[in-house]
Amino acid sequence: MSDRTVVITGTSSGIGLAAAVAAARAGWRVVATMRDPGKAEPLRRAAADAGVAERVRVGRLDVVDPGSVTACLDEVIAAYGRLDAVVNNAGAGHVGTIEQGTVDDVRAAMEVNFFGVVQVTRAALPHLRARRGRLITVTSVGGVVGQPFNEAYCAAKFAVEGFMESLAPVAATVGVAVTMVEPGAVASEFVANVSLDVPALLAAAGPYAPALQSYIERAQTSFSGAQSPADAAAPIIEALTAERPPLRTQTSDWARDFVGTKLTDLDGSAVQNLTGGWVGRAMP
Repeated sequence: MSDRTVVITGTSSGIGLAAAVAAARAGWRVVATMRDPGKAEPLRRAAADAGVAERVRVGRLDVVDPGSVTACLDEVIAAYGRLDAVVNNAGAGHVGTIEQGTVDDVRAAMEVNFFGVVQVTRAALPHLRARRGRLITVTSVGGVVGQPFNEAYCAAKFAVEGFMESLAPVAATVGVAVTMVEPGAVASEFVANVSLDVPALLAAAGPYAPALQSYIERAQTSFSGAQSPADAAAPIIEALTAERPPLRTQTSDWARDFVGTKLTDLDGSAVQNLTGGWVGRAMP
């Protein structure tokens, strides 16, 4: 076992929980953070079941609170004297379209999913420079391909992708490797955390109700065959340990194909043909 130390955000469930346990099994000393450490019991059980409880330390970190971010990282350095990697995983979903929502809804999604990542990254970089470490961020295929009724969420994830792609060559000059991990559908509590009241959403959707109904039906089908959190977390561990981690990696064949549609779509028509079908729009 090594003394390499990684901080992972958003570890109370899903990909973050799976990544914390897998990193500990891979020999890392893990500081598994969450906004409410009172929700840490599933993580503690999973770490104990995997025989790595002694390598997982739960910490409080609220990514939208600068004081919380600074306090957490200060505690890590005081306890271990080093920070070798950070995994930005904390996030929150948002479903809706702008006419039926508010600008504040968009700001809230940006705050957690984008500015939270920026906040943690800025605070961590001096420590990562000192160790020539790794900065890994869980984005989404929704950070590459815009998806119906996910305007705010995708906008935030697009922003993260642009931020990290721009930061990567700069960070590399001081020895820090940047990686983005792009999951597709993952069977986790993330979906439940969006707190969707489908009947209420449809009732309030007005002229968008038929499209929203079509989207919800498609999403339910997609998540019924979703990837497990453990499978989605595997590329995070690979990025932690690879000699030359990639800038961008997807967590499944489906995610690779989906992202590939956008990256070869110079005029945007392929993506529109694809996502238009999700909302029942017949394409010419």
